Amino acid sequence: MKITPAKRTEKITYAIRDVVVESTKLEKQGKKILHLNIGDPNVFDFQTPEHMIRAVNKAMLENKSNYANSMGVTEARESIAKEQERLGIKGVTTDDVLVTTGVSEGIELVLNALVNPGENILTPIPTYPIYLAVVHKINAVPNQYMTNEENGWQPDLDDIKKKINDKTRGIVLINPNNPTGSMYDRNTLEEIIDLANEHSLVIFTDEIYNKILFDGERHTPLASLTDDMPVVTFNGLSKNYICPGWRVGWSVFTGIKDEISGFKEAVFKMARARLSAPGPFQYAIKPALEGPQDHIPEMVSKLQKRRDLLYKRLNEIEGFSCVKPKGAFYAFPKFDLGVKDDREFVLDLLRKKQILTVFGTGFGYPKPDHLRIVFLPPLETLEESFNKLEEYVKENYNK
Repeated sequence: MKITPAKRTEKITYAIRDVVVESTKLEKQGKKILHLNIGDPNVFDFQTPEHMIRAVNKAMLENKSNYANSMGVTEARESIAKEQERLGIKGVTTDDVLVTTGVSEGIELVLNALVNPGENILTPIPTYPIYLAVVHKINAVPNQYMTNEENGWQPDLDDIKKKINDKTRGIVLINPNNPTGSMYDRNTLEEIIDLANEHSLVIFTDEIYNKILFDGERHTPLASLTDDMPVVTFNGLSKNYICPGWRVGWSVFTGIKDEISGFKEAVFKMARARLSAPGPFQYAIKPALEGPQDHIPEMVSKLQKRRDLLYKRLNEIEGFSCVKPKGAFYAFPKFDLGVKDDREFVLDLLRKKQILTVFGTGFGYPKPDHLRIVFLPPLETLEESFNKLEEYVKENYNK
């Protein structure tokens, strides 16, 4: 008997993981793969801070492996609320905080609680794939707005205005951005707030990389710019605090309490139905946010050197150009090589030079002329990768 899967699964893809299938085959053949594909600092030379590990171990030894409160461990929620105050976001209490199994679960819960089948959420081009995956899963309609490469990948406000319709419920921002490494300026954020206010939209702002910033840049939390607009801010420990496998994220709800209370309760109702996020790891939240922060400047210093090398080398390769990332640990370079299928380009590069990147169309970009490259690996790995990429381009395109 052949079992037919649900139609909602047909358009769900995840390019970041999909390309790993081919690299795994090559690794089984004994090939050394240069991984520039996944944003996992622990795979490279970054280590979770010891005081966070001790906090989790202590929780486990104290038998705190029970189900947590569905909204999150109290001390963790209190610490997250205090962090919002430090970030300039006023009036947040524990009642406005939901701890989730990574930001991914938070995204799924809030979009499920807001968007009906046939309605839409504005998502950026390019975007992090989870947003489109959830849109398809809940039978919503994809509604993507452009960002402007010539303007440092800032959101294209004119395109956003064109895309808003009577079925639009909210807008997603990823800032600092994955996959481009861009950071949105204050004027852009304020204009998006005005547009959202005009059209009664909820703003979802993914700020998971807000402490990984280069060249002295300062991040502006969107929720710090408005007291009355409904905003859901996503964040977590995975990137800033180097523990993605712990799956510790949170969603913070701000805006006029009476106006968002029904929506927030709908999200919390769904959160109660899934029981809770993993309990012991939540005991790392308070030590992370309120304890030593020494690892952050160390990490940023190391990453900035790697960013600088990437930016220099990519722009030296004939046919390539790259906007300098301002935060996170990704770049989204363009290649003008006449490529018709960027997925096949990525797989061919992998097979011939053992460099694993991710094709740009996997992030919703409409043209097959971009890659996402992660600059987490050490300088010598990046240098080897760019040497091989340059060789590949010369051998296959610049003859």
